[in-house]
Amino acid sequence: SYDWNDGLFDVTWSENNEHVLITSSGDGSLQVWDTAKPKGPLQVYKEHTQEAYSVDWSQTRGEQLVVSGSWDQTAKLWDPAVGKSLRTFKGHEGVIYSTIWSPHIPGCFASASGDHTLRVWDVKAPGVKLVIPAHEAEILSCDWCKYDEKLLVTGAVDCSLKGWDLRNVRQPVFVLLGHTYAIRRVKFSPFHATLLASCSYDFTVRFWDFSKPNPLLETVEHHTEFTCGLDLSLHNSGQV
Repeated sequence: SYDWNDGLFDVTWSENNEHVLITSSGDGSLQVWDTAKPKGPLQVYKEHTQEAYSVDWSQTRGEQLVVSGSWDQTAKLWDPAVGKSLRTFKGHEGVIYSTIWSPHIPGCFASASGDHTLRVWDVKAPGVKLVIPAHEAEILSCDWCKYDEKLLVTGAVDCSLKGWDLRNVRQPVFVLLGHTYAIRRVKFSPFHATLLASCSYDFTVRFWDFSKPNPLLETVEHHTEFTCGLDLSLHNSGQV
């Protein structure tokens, strides 16, 4: 257990060291921790000027890159071996709630924002690659399909989940309805191409299969408070 003097909003494991993880904090900083060492953080990166709400470690082999998203409306690119950010991504007109690396395309990440847009970025290219006006509400979460490099999902304050095919973003490829309050986190399954899980301020966790006529598979109601995060095991297909 480690202490920090402000709220911690997100965490990501290193993809090249099983003991290392990075957290993002309400004071705008990122902390690098080593679970093999009992003392405080190995490093602290303090560049964001408001809450650092999202952090994600690249899953592409051969590159160790971290992306963070902040309420200061910027995303930042980090190499954990370098003490300062490599690049800052500007363009969002609202707070950034989620920044997620593509599991397929090296140097590509998506961001979801309070400005109602989902954006796709390429770290090697200037500016934003794609802007998708995905909801008429704040978008709190997004994720990439593990089996289709062109498919993303967004979850928003309008209680809906929407799927987006990057080749044609005029219309969502699916819309999933059922949550009764804002959706806080959505994740695609690592084992099934059309399966995803979401959690919400309605206290529920829901499982969906967007390929089915009735996509809602299950609603889990065991929480008695807001459900703010979830993840799916990479090792056990039934574990969340």
